[in-house]
Amino acid sequence: MNKLISAACLALLGAAAIPALAAGQSTEPAAQPAPETTPGKTSGTSAKTSSAAPVAQVNVTGSRANDTDQRRLSTASKMVFGREELDRNGDTSVGEILKRLPGVTMGGPPGRGGGAVRMRGLGNGYTQVLINGERPPPGFSIESLPPEQVERIEVMRGPVAEHSTQAIAGTINIVLREGYRQKEIQLRAGDSISAGRHSPNLSLSLPGQSGKLSWLMNVNAMAGRSQSDSDSYVREEDLAGNVTREQNIHTGVESRTRGMFLSPRLSYKSDNGDTLTFQPFIGINRNDNGSDTFIDHLGGTRPAEYARLRTASESESQFVRAMGNWLHKMDGGAKLDIKLSGGASRNDSDSFRYTSDAAGATLRTFNDVDNSRNSNITHSGKYTAPIGKDHLLAVGWDLEGARLKQVHVAESDGGALFEDSGANLEASTRRLALFAQDEWDITERWSMYLGLRWEGIRTTSTGSDSEVSNTSRVWSPVVHTVWRIPGFEKDQVRASLTQSYRAAPLNDMIASPSFATYNARVSPDRSGNPDLKPELARGIDLAYEHYLGKSGILSASGFIRNVDNLIRRVITERPTSQGLRYLSSPQNIGSARTSGIELEAKFQLAELVANSPDIDFRSNYSRFWSSVEGIPGPNNRLDGQADQTANVGIDYRMKARPLTLGASYNWTPEVLVQTSALEASQAGSKRQVDLYGLWKFSATTQLRLSVNNLLAEDYVTARYYAAPNGFVTTSAHTDPTYGLRFEMKL
Repeated sequence: MNKLISAACLALLGAAAIPALAAGQSTEPAAQPAPETTPGKTSGTSAKTSSAAPVAQVNVTGSRANDTDQRRLSTASKMVFGREELDRNGDTSVGEILKRLPGVTMGGPPGRGGGAVRMRGLGNGYTQVLINGERPPPGFSIESLPPEQVERIEVMRGPVAEHSTQAIAGTINIVLREGYRQKEIQLRAGDSISAGRHSPNLSLSLPGQSGKLSWLMNVNAMAGRSQSDSDSYVREEDLAGNVTREQNIHTGVESRTRGMFLSPRLSYKSDNGDTLTFQPFIGINRNDNGSDTFIDHLGGTRPAEYARLRTASESESQFVRAMGNWLHKMDGGAKLDIKLSGGASRNDSDSFRYTSDAAGATLRTFNDVDNSRNSNITHSGKYTAPIGKDHLLAVGWDLEGARLKQVHVAESDGGALFEDSGANLEASTRRLALFAQDEWDITERWSMYLGLRWEGIRTTSTGSDSEVSNTSRVWSPVVHTVWRIPGFEKDQVRASLTQSYRAAPLNDMIASPSFATYNARVSPDRSGNPDLKPELARGIDLAYEHYLGKSGILSASGFIRNVDNLIRRVITERPTSQGLRYLSSPQNIGSARTSGIELEAKFQLAELVANSPDIDFRSNYSRFWSSVEGIPGPNNRLDGQADQTANVGIDYRMKARPLTLGASYNWTPEVLVQTSALEASQAGSKRQVDLYGLWKFSATTQLRLSVNNLLAEDYVTARYYAAPNGFVTTSAHTDPTYGLRFEMKL
């Protein structure tokens, strides 16, 4: 078996000519007790451990299992990345951290941020993102969450009944800092520079304790300036093959952002062992943007509508959310976990656009004003009790109510663009879920998780002249199992059989039309569809894990998902007061199938080679396949899914100096997707190199220098259309980002 493992390691490192070494550090568990229950913890971790080690080696410490222990002891597949991984590269956003995790990719140009989080290459909406185990408030973006306020990130490849099963690709649970674990005041001050523009940030963590009450105040303030530019080429033909439009388009954008985030946390532990936790989360953010678009008209029967488009926009958002948790310990090891949270947010934006001719004379003006108000309240509970010595039974519920009020006015030259331009739009969502689960230790080497969840969602909305509603109900059975191989104490096999779904996003159902300045098949207007059904997926997962030394792991996993009621955007023509216009709206088009293989490895060189340098290796490699029924191949993939992705990283801790150097390489190849019989989209390759150096002056003071997106390659995207033919290609230019951060513990 040792030879087999060594050969597997070498094969894994050479996969696709890119080493597949996994991110992060780990420690082999020594039969510790299971992790204690915390907000955001998944139910895939058994409360009863099955150790393969002899009884004489059991070392009961009473402490929380570390990252690798939690992964190894979990019945459901779960990866945990703690503060060491989060701090490694000195990232300024959670999105930059996520892109290096196994099977996770980010949409959009490299180094820009703001893209959708994707697991297993699947597009927006297939990956569930949770904050402390709960759905984030409406309008919340993980890009606005400072890494300093995160305790750990949990990545779950399969759904569990305790959380919503809206996780066809998987779940990413972001657990915020826990006050009772931190001892020192922590101060971080830094600046990042990209294209000559500075983005300073400052964060402060203040812990405290008085008797049974402990607290932690996290404060983060940031300001940023950024610049981006892109070049596009557009060509359109009529049905006879005559060129109707051929243009070069250059766009430059200047942005300024200011924000402040506060996340205090209070925790009280009573004499009877009950724990009360309260954590509000407050954020304020303001953005000002200005852009210039210039058209170089090369020819065609349709003249250019303008030579220059100037846009000035500003937006401001505030949100507040409060999360309360009561954990009550009962006789016989039973627990009652009650959560109540609520929040509200407001987003106000104003965008003014005007077009002009080559001489600078104003042609048309456009004004978009959007004011939205979101509020929601959630209540959940879970009762957990051991049944005999082999079962841990849990039952629970989730209730959520959310309301959106939106005023969206789109005007052209002082007149409404659409009769239903979105004024006084209101929408509400009600969600009810019930679940039951049993974590069963069949033998000391074989554990199984059985779960069942029912979830119903009802959405209603009223617009200026219509009222729509949408109701969905989904049953989700879930089975996870892990088998620890006899005679090979470092090896285990996992399997899962799940049913999950993706509810139609609220904006896809009730969104008011958005107006394109230059309406064409390559740049249509956009609208919603209130009749959308949820996408349903049935899947199977298999995985093999081998733990190397005390801190390494090799794993290989595969999955298959069959998806019904697939949602895709379809372009149609629509008569309006402005004439016949192209409109993109979402529709259920049929079924799809996706599958993949994911390889992961990480280890410390010193554990494998005696007297070697203090070097950590980490990497991962994924290969994906997919096909959509009813769309001709060979590129009839799921929208946005790359066929491969890989990450490689290395950390070198010098023995003679208090210096650590590290580098990581992130790669996603070019992908072409046939989105319909007449349409295709293309996303270019992404290669991102990040470097960092960390100098420790003392145990409490250190300085970190980082370089992100060192290669600064252009990111090319394209869309193609037929009958009539047309295409647009866009090259977005990127820049490296240099960061310097000073960290101190007081």
